[in-house]
Amino acid sequence: MKNSANKIYAKRLLRVIDYIYDHLDDDLSLRNLSKVANFSKFHFHRQFSNYTGITVFKLVQLIRLRKAAYQLLINSQDSILDIALNANFESTEAFSRAFKKAFEQTPSQFRKHPRQKPWLIKFQIPPYQGKHNMNVKIVNFNETRVAVLEHRKSPKLVDETVDTFIEWRKENGHSPANSKTFGIIYDDPESVAPEAFRFDLCGKVDSIVSKNIYGVISKTIPGGRCAVLRHSGSLDNIGDTVRYLYSKWLPESSEELRDFPCFFHYLKLASEVPENEQVTDIYLPLV
Repeated sequence: MKNSANKIYAKRLLRVIDYIYDHLDDDLSLRNLSKVANFSKFHFHRQFSNYTGITVFKLVQLIRLRKAAYQLLINSQDSILDIALNANFESTEAFSRAFKKAFEQTPSQFRKHPRQKPWLIKFQIPPYQGKHNMNVKIVNFNETRVAVLEHRKSPKLVDETVDTFIEWRKENGHSPANSKTFGIIYDDPESVAPEAFRFDLCGKVDSIVSKNIYGVISKTIPGGRCAVLRHSGSLDNIGDTVRYLYSKWLPESSEELRDFPCFFHYLKLASEVPENEQVTDIYLPLV
């Protein structure tokens, strides 16, 4: 059963790779590619990169570079600038940097004396090598109204948002002791530019949040079935636990993800216990 589910999962991701090859000049946004795979747009970037070992953006760039390499070999009359533009690069300089990083030669060097090994790019789906004894549970999460401070900048600056949210909580009497703390993570920090990273810091509330100087607003975490996996220890390596859910558990589970992002419930925070004693539940919303 697990092998069958895994094959179906892999087939859906390979369908995306085939689509990219056939539609290099079309819309290859995460939103569009998630539709090709029939996965939720909120989870697709993690599902793809954690299962294939490469981000969608990197894959698209490599395929375009491979096409450009072929054009360098067979179209000697085309300028490097024309080939760069055809590969969706804005300048020769940007194209040359990316090409050299991928193929260990500049476009001019490759055109004169191509090295075959670097330009034969292969994409494989590696098996997950992490922990295999993690206990994933299926639960029904109750709809929860939350106060939210939206973080829309580098993940390295999350502590600044945390400090601001703490000030709001102190002023309004919503301490972690009497108000559950959540985090909604919209983007994989390894798959988006720092300035494009989106994260919501949340605290459970019973009523609509009043307008305030901190920028805290009201949102709702919808109720429904969720897969839950507990992460114990520092949040610095919570990504490994999240990767297990996406790359090992999900493909073998036959479950489908709901159109809502992965979110965290912080049970024991660093402000309450030593860093290595933190406890966080990771939720994947299921159909």
